[in-house]
Amino acid sequence: MNNLRNNVRLIGNLGMNPEVKELNGGKKIAKFSIATSEVYKDVDGKKVTETQWHNIIAWGKQAEIVAKYLHKGNEVAIDGKISSRSYTDKEGVKRYVTEIVMNDLLMLGGKKAEQ
Repeated sequence: MNNLRNNVRLIGNLGMNPEVKELNGGKKIAKFSIATSEVYKDVDGKKVTETQWHNIIAWGKQAEIVAKYLHKGNEVAIDGKISSRSYTDKEGVKRYVTEIVMNDLLMLGGKKAEQ
């Protein structure tokens, strides 16, 4: 039951090409976002599409796979955990960030990726 405590599963499309950096010590990190959309009818019967954006972080070998194979538009399934952090920006304002730290990745078909 422990693996259910902080577990997120999302299927969506990349909104940008992954940004990959190599940190001190050689460890790699990849950052990208995916969009998930929900379609429903409002009270007037009109079709409404609501899109949510999710920031994804991949570390190490997974970051290398993301860098090599994923591009804007790719459809992916992500399994991970929610991570929240804060930082102070250049103007001294405290900012809060919520990200999904990726555990597993499944590359799906669908929309053709931009190269």
